Amino acid sequence: MTLAELEARAADRPPALAELSDRLVFGDGDPDADLMIVGEAPGEEEDLSGRPFVGRAGQLLDKVLASVDIDRADVYVTNMVKFRPPGNRNPKPEEIAASVPLLLEQIRLVRPQVIASLGNVPTQWFLGSKEGITRLRGRWASWQGVRLLPLYHPAYLLRNPSREVGSPKWETWQDVKALKAVLAELGPKQGPLVIDTAAATPLF
Repeated sequence: MTLAELEARAADRPPALAELSDRLVFGDGDPDADLMIVGEAPGEEEDLSGRPFVGRAGQLLDKVLASVDIDRADVYVTNMVKFRPPGNRNPKPEEIAASVPLLLEQIRLVRPQVIASLGNVPTQWFLGSKEGITRLRGRWASWQGVRLLPLYHPAYLLRNPSREVGSPKWETWQDVKALKAVLAELGPKQGPLVIDTAAATPLF
């Protein structure tokens, strides 16, 4: 299966996502990227455009990446949940669970060597943790053999604009420099990415 084929099939969403917007925001970027960025769910601008991270938070994400010479075109960007929740509320647990099989298939197809999780929702899911992003950010972990780096969501950075030492923006600057250093040391991808989906619901 290709990403394009998966996207076509993803429009047929499960009943657990019935409360969400009708517009699929699947993901975009390099389908063979070493770095995959996973947010929580689309917002209003993303719902209108059908692309992830195109609003103010997305524009800040682009600037954060560019600050360490990471071109967004070289990254694959998606969200945990692919349809906008009403009022931009956090996805419900059942909505996250219903969206996991699609995300797993995206990861399997892209085969990233590094995943950056933005904010609480994806970070807590990847790590199986209830700790908040303020404690988890910047701490490297491993998920299914893939290196994982939790980062603040850019929407949080918009609400906390200070650049003083110790501020969320300053911490993010340290984190993305560490991310860039790891990306610079990566070798070629080694074969298919095998994901243990024993606990996941079948995709279709």
